[in-house]
Amino acid sequence: MELEGRGTPSSLRPGSDNPGGKLLDVADRGLRAPAWLEELVRTGRPAVPWSDVVRFAVGITGPLVLVALLGRLDEPTALGAGVFGTTGALAVTLAPQGGPLRTRLRRVVAAGGFGAVGLVAGEAASGAGWQPVLVIGLLSALAALISSIDAALSLGALQLLVYAALSSGLQTTLPLPAEIGFFLAGALWAVLPVLVQAGTETADPDRSSVGAVFTAIGDLLAAVGTPRTDDARRALTAALNTGYDRVIHSRSTSSGRSAELAELAGLLNATAPLVEGAVATARAGVTADPVDVTAAHALGAAVVSRRPLVGDRPVALADGPPTRRAVRHGVRLVWNVVGDPEERASAAVVREALPWRLRVRDLLDRTTGNADSRAFVVRLTLCMVIAEVARQRLPIERPYWVLLTVAVVLKPDFGSVFSRAVQRGAGTLLGVLLGSALLAVLPKGALVLVAMALFAAVMPWARNANFGLFSVFQTPLVIMLLDLAAPSPSDLVGPRLVDTLIGCAIVLVFGYLLWPQTWRAPLDDALRGAATALDRFVDAAFTGTPEETRRARRTSYRALTELQTQLQRRLAEPPPISTRAAAWYPVIIQLERTSDAVTEAVIAMRAGEEIPPRGQVEVLRRSIRGLDHDLRLHRTPDDTEIHAEGVLAPVAREVDAARRLVRQRAPGIRG
Repeated sequence: MELEGRGTPSSLRPGSDNPGGKLLDVADRGLRAPAWLEELVRTGRPAVPWSDVVRFAVGITGPLVLVALLGRLDEPTALGAGVFGTTGALAVTLAPQGGPLRTRLRRVVAAGGFGAVGLVAGEAASGAGWQPVLVIGLLSALAALISSIDAALSLGALQLLVYAALSSGLQTTLPLPAEIGFFLAGALWAVLPVLVQAGTETADPDRSSVGAVFTAIGDLLAAVGTPRTDDARRALTAALNTGYDRVIHSRSTSSGRSAELAELAGLLNATAPLVEGAVATARAGVTADPVDVTAAHALGAAVVSRRPLVGDRPVALADGPPTRRAVRHGVRLVWNVVGDPEERASAAVVREALPWRLRVRDLLDRTTGNADSRAFVVRLTLCMVIAEVARQRLPIERPYWVLLTVAVVLKPDFGSVFSRAVQRGAGTLLGVLLGSALLAVLPKGALVLVAMALFAAVMPWARNANFGLFSVFQTPLVIMLLDLAAPSPSDLVGPRLVDTLIGCAIVLVFGYLLWPQTWRAPLDDALRGAATALDRFVDAAFTGTPEETRRARRTSYRALTELQTQLQRRLAEPPPISTRAAAWYPVIIQLERTSDAVTEAVIAMRAGEEIPPRGQVEVLRRSIRGLDHDLRLHRTPDDTEIHAEGVLAPVAREVDAARRLVRQRAPGIRG
């Protein structure tokens, strides 16, 4: 019972029709209330994922359909088996969201395994007294810590809480071992559509993610000199992030090594010179050679389709602008790698498995050693404990519904609490009305299963459109499922709405309003992280090796991507958070321009430009570190400009511009 979607505002999404300009306007006018409300209700128009539509409809309702085909819907034991089978199928069906099969199965195992553990633990959380409060508190703390490890375990942590809440209040005629057995049987049934979908997909997700990098490079080269340049450069950064996350990370954490992944990793690593040349070309505004644009797109198509390259490798350029020669050099290098499997394998970076001590230390750093993780442990545990106390003390018809609402609204991750609470709360309320109305008019039996299948089929599309819209269709399905297990009177719609409002109120008050960091823009930390990564990029670019420079460049652009993500989350918050976040947007753009300027300087030095003196580099780095201190202390930078020559001069101008923007916005943000 996951609620997860893609809430990226279209004005910030790379390649959107309304790039940055809207946000600049938002920043200038202070982000009036209608703007942040618009972010809350914004609904995308995703394409219908037909394969997911079929998988959801078949996978979720399959166990109950089997009971109906056997003609045993009227038997409590058979019906209970179908209900628990469907709950297991629901957990597994919601888990896969694209990616290679091994990643989908990892999410499946996390969802099904933790859901089963939740069913067992929920038995200890039933009844009254301090024992249920203690059990819910411990489960919540465990779920919060687990969720900070990775996305798959975050999904499993949600299922742990959801099914513990259900088990604590849902009474059936089946013994606990039978409930768990049918739950796991339903989960295994739902794995079959996942395998069928993965086997029938025409495109390999890993290979497509690498091919998308080459396509994005070609799009950036084609956009040079047009208003689309900034969007195309951000789209390239997003493609690189996806490629590295999906291929390199999967390869380094997989227990088995495959030649396919090794070759794809080699292709991704080989793009570095071409990426640097393309970014420098865009920064300099030098029109790209059409041959290079065509070659980049051809490389992407060849990687995705596994077909050989057509034609000869582009010839080297002996003259012309340095950035154009750098692009051609990168194209020629990658052309060799794409055309030769042995070169692809040799270009891959072989990563040795970390010793277990280092892995344990890394795990502790991401959980108990991380301040955000510790804060979320307290926040989630507090809200769930209060919900459990409310379950025991308030006269509630379905006592588990408050716990369920808090678990779903305060999903174990680190997104915007406010936007999730409002969107999911509103969606759940509408879903309660819709589900209760259908239960009042539909006769028990096959028609209820048809309605459940229809709601299940719409869920994958709704998940891609809006957080709240997903709840509108998920909630009726859950209500109908629970009503089959424990039929409720038709006048339960009012209590269900009240229970949902109680759960949302607990999250908004105890999980949002009372926390000091709610009223501080966490963009400050992300801005400082981007400034620190930029400082290291400058150091590596002018004093380090080419490999160190490439690693530092990737780190810098990844920090900028995280900064954009934080901005997206905070724009959906009410003022003053959204106002402060919008005020920082021009600074974010300027930091991106500065990173591009460093990349341009690297290309110029490779083309023969003089390497700047170490003293000038240190002066520039002190200014960047000073920018970090200005952001940390919210102080106004001084008016001193950086004096630099040669390839360092454009970088210095961009740093000066960033400091001027901080001077302009820091007083208002402090207020």
